[in-house]
Amino acid sequence: MYIRFARLGAMTLVVAWFSAAAAQTDPLPSWNDGPAKQAIVAFVTDVTREGSPDFVPPPERIVTFDNDGTLWIEQPIYVQFAYALDRVKALAPQHPEWKDTQPFKAVLEGDMAALGAAGEKGAVAIVAATHAGMTPEEFRQGVKEWLATARHPRFGRRYDELVYQPMLEVLAYMRANGFKTYIASGGGAEFIRAFAEERYGIPSEQVIGSRIVTRFERRDGKPILFRMPQVDFVDDGPGKPVGINQVVGRRPVAAFGNSDGDLEMLQWTTEAGKRTLGVVVHHTDAEREYAYDRQAHVGKLDKALDAATVDRWTVVDMKRDWKTVFPVRP
Repeated sequence: MYIRFARLGAMTLVVAWFSAAAAQTDPLPSWNDGPAKQAIVAFVTDVTREGSPDFVPPPERIVTFDNDGTLWIEQPIYVQFAYALDRVKALAPQHPEWKDTQPFKAVLEGDMAALGAAGEKGAVAIVAATHAGMTPEEFRQGVKEWLATARHPRFGRRYDELVYQPMLEVLAYMRANGFKTYIASGGGAEFIRAFAEERYGIPSEQVIGSRIVTRFERRDGKPILFRMPQVDFVDDGPGKPVGINQVVGRRPVAAFGNSDGDLEMLQWTTEAGKRTLGVVVHHTDAEREYAYDRQAHVGKLDKALDAATVDRWTVVDMKRDWKTVFPVRP
């Protein structure tokens, strides 16, 4: 290789060296060059360069990420709901009454129409039956065991393998530049904590999500926390800024989302009167993942897509902007 380059001349050697150096230093190698990648890099560069008018001190470098559809797959149903449906089936022998009780009857019979007709009330009943009655540690362990065996119906891979490689690079890039990365999700905080540190490098204390009521008890002389079958807080829509403020105590300077559930988080972040970054992941790749937006039943992107134009958020076109979607199998 060296001899071949030498024959072509010194200029070829220089060009080859710069190309190799650029490849090694590219913080977002799974992103195609374009406006989306440029916007992310320009923001990080400007707010971390001392002397820049947009400089943000390290303690204020807070960035929040939605989870479903932003960091990992959310189609054809939310991963956490897939877990809940499997848990209903696993627990059914202990609950013979479920065979005649909706929405459990619909789950056991695979009747998606009846399950859809149960609506939010049905979903809450399923979550209450499958997510409560145990300690947080027991719940997280159950999620880990499920993730180790459950497979996505289309891709045949573990759900926690279907994280987005380009977004993993954004997380690493942000942290390398002094940002503290948080998840702000409508999904359950304890569910996400079961895998967030291993898959995203985000520790449990930086996971903000929906919660069920948890209370302190003493059992067999030992103090425990026990999960109750009641919703405590929904970290979605207008709840996201509230949840972020409760946990972080600071307003983010950057936020990444993909649906109308992220609208208020993006607005609160970017309408602060200073240099900020709002990013919307637009699912446009039916071949490598899924294509959906305004009419979707899961991950609907309608109002937030319109707001992206008004507030000048960066819209990531998955098909155009990402070289790859999921990490390559090891």
